[in-house]
Amino acid sequence: MTVKLKRRGRPGRDEEGLSAEAIVDCFRTTMLERGELPTIRQVAEKLDVDPMAIYHYFKNKAVLLEAVAVSLMESIYRPTGAREWQEELRELCRSYLALLQDHTGLLETMLSMTTIGPAEVFAERFQIVMQPLGLSDGELKNALDLLADYLHGFALAMRCNWSSEELTYDMLEGPLSLYVRGLEVEAKAA
Repeated sequence: MTVKLKRRGRPGRDEEGLSAEAIVDCFRTTMLERGELPTIRQVAEKLDVDPMAIYHYFKNKAVLLEAVAVSLMESIYRPTGAREWQEELRELCRSYLALLQDHTGLLETMLSMTTIGPAEVFAERFQIVMQPLGLSDGELKNALDLLADYLHGFALAMRCNWSSEELTYDMLEGPLSLYVRGLEVEAKAA
């Protein structure tokens, strides 16, 4: 039986392939495989490094979780401006819900963060979608807050639904259409 000794702390030369990006990628993969947030120890085992080596790249688990959340948020729909803003909004919402559905624990992680990195990704894309409406900064913030709260509630309902009728993304259409009409009225009034 051979035992591989792992040095604690700073990664050694034999761990040269280790990087912040590799850790984030491994965390994401492990999260998908397990259906929950992995521990630092589980990620370190997959990377075949000592858990303390991860802390060489990330000050603490909160910093790592923010990096993972931002990385995941980067995968949501990126508006192009080539389609009507209503279609862009629907696609943004659906892709965000799909991300939350595929990565159990991501929503709770993001909601408990003291930083706003992941939310900024969604907010920037939302602002691109909303540009044609010419809303004021206050109206834009209110519209974003309302939509984010609705999407988070919908994501939680999808995960917590124990009824015989499964919640689907198509059920988002009615409330989202009402939201879009409200924004159109607001934009015309301005």
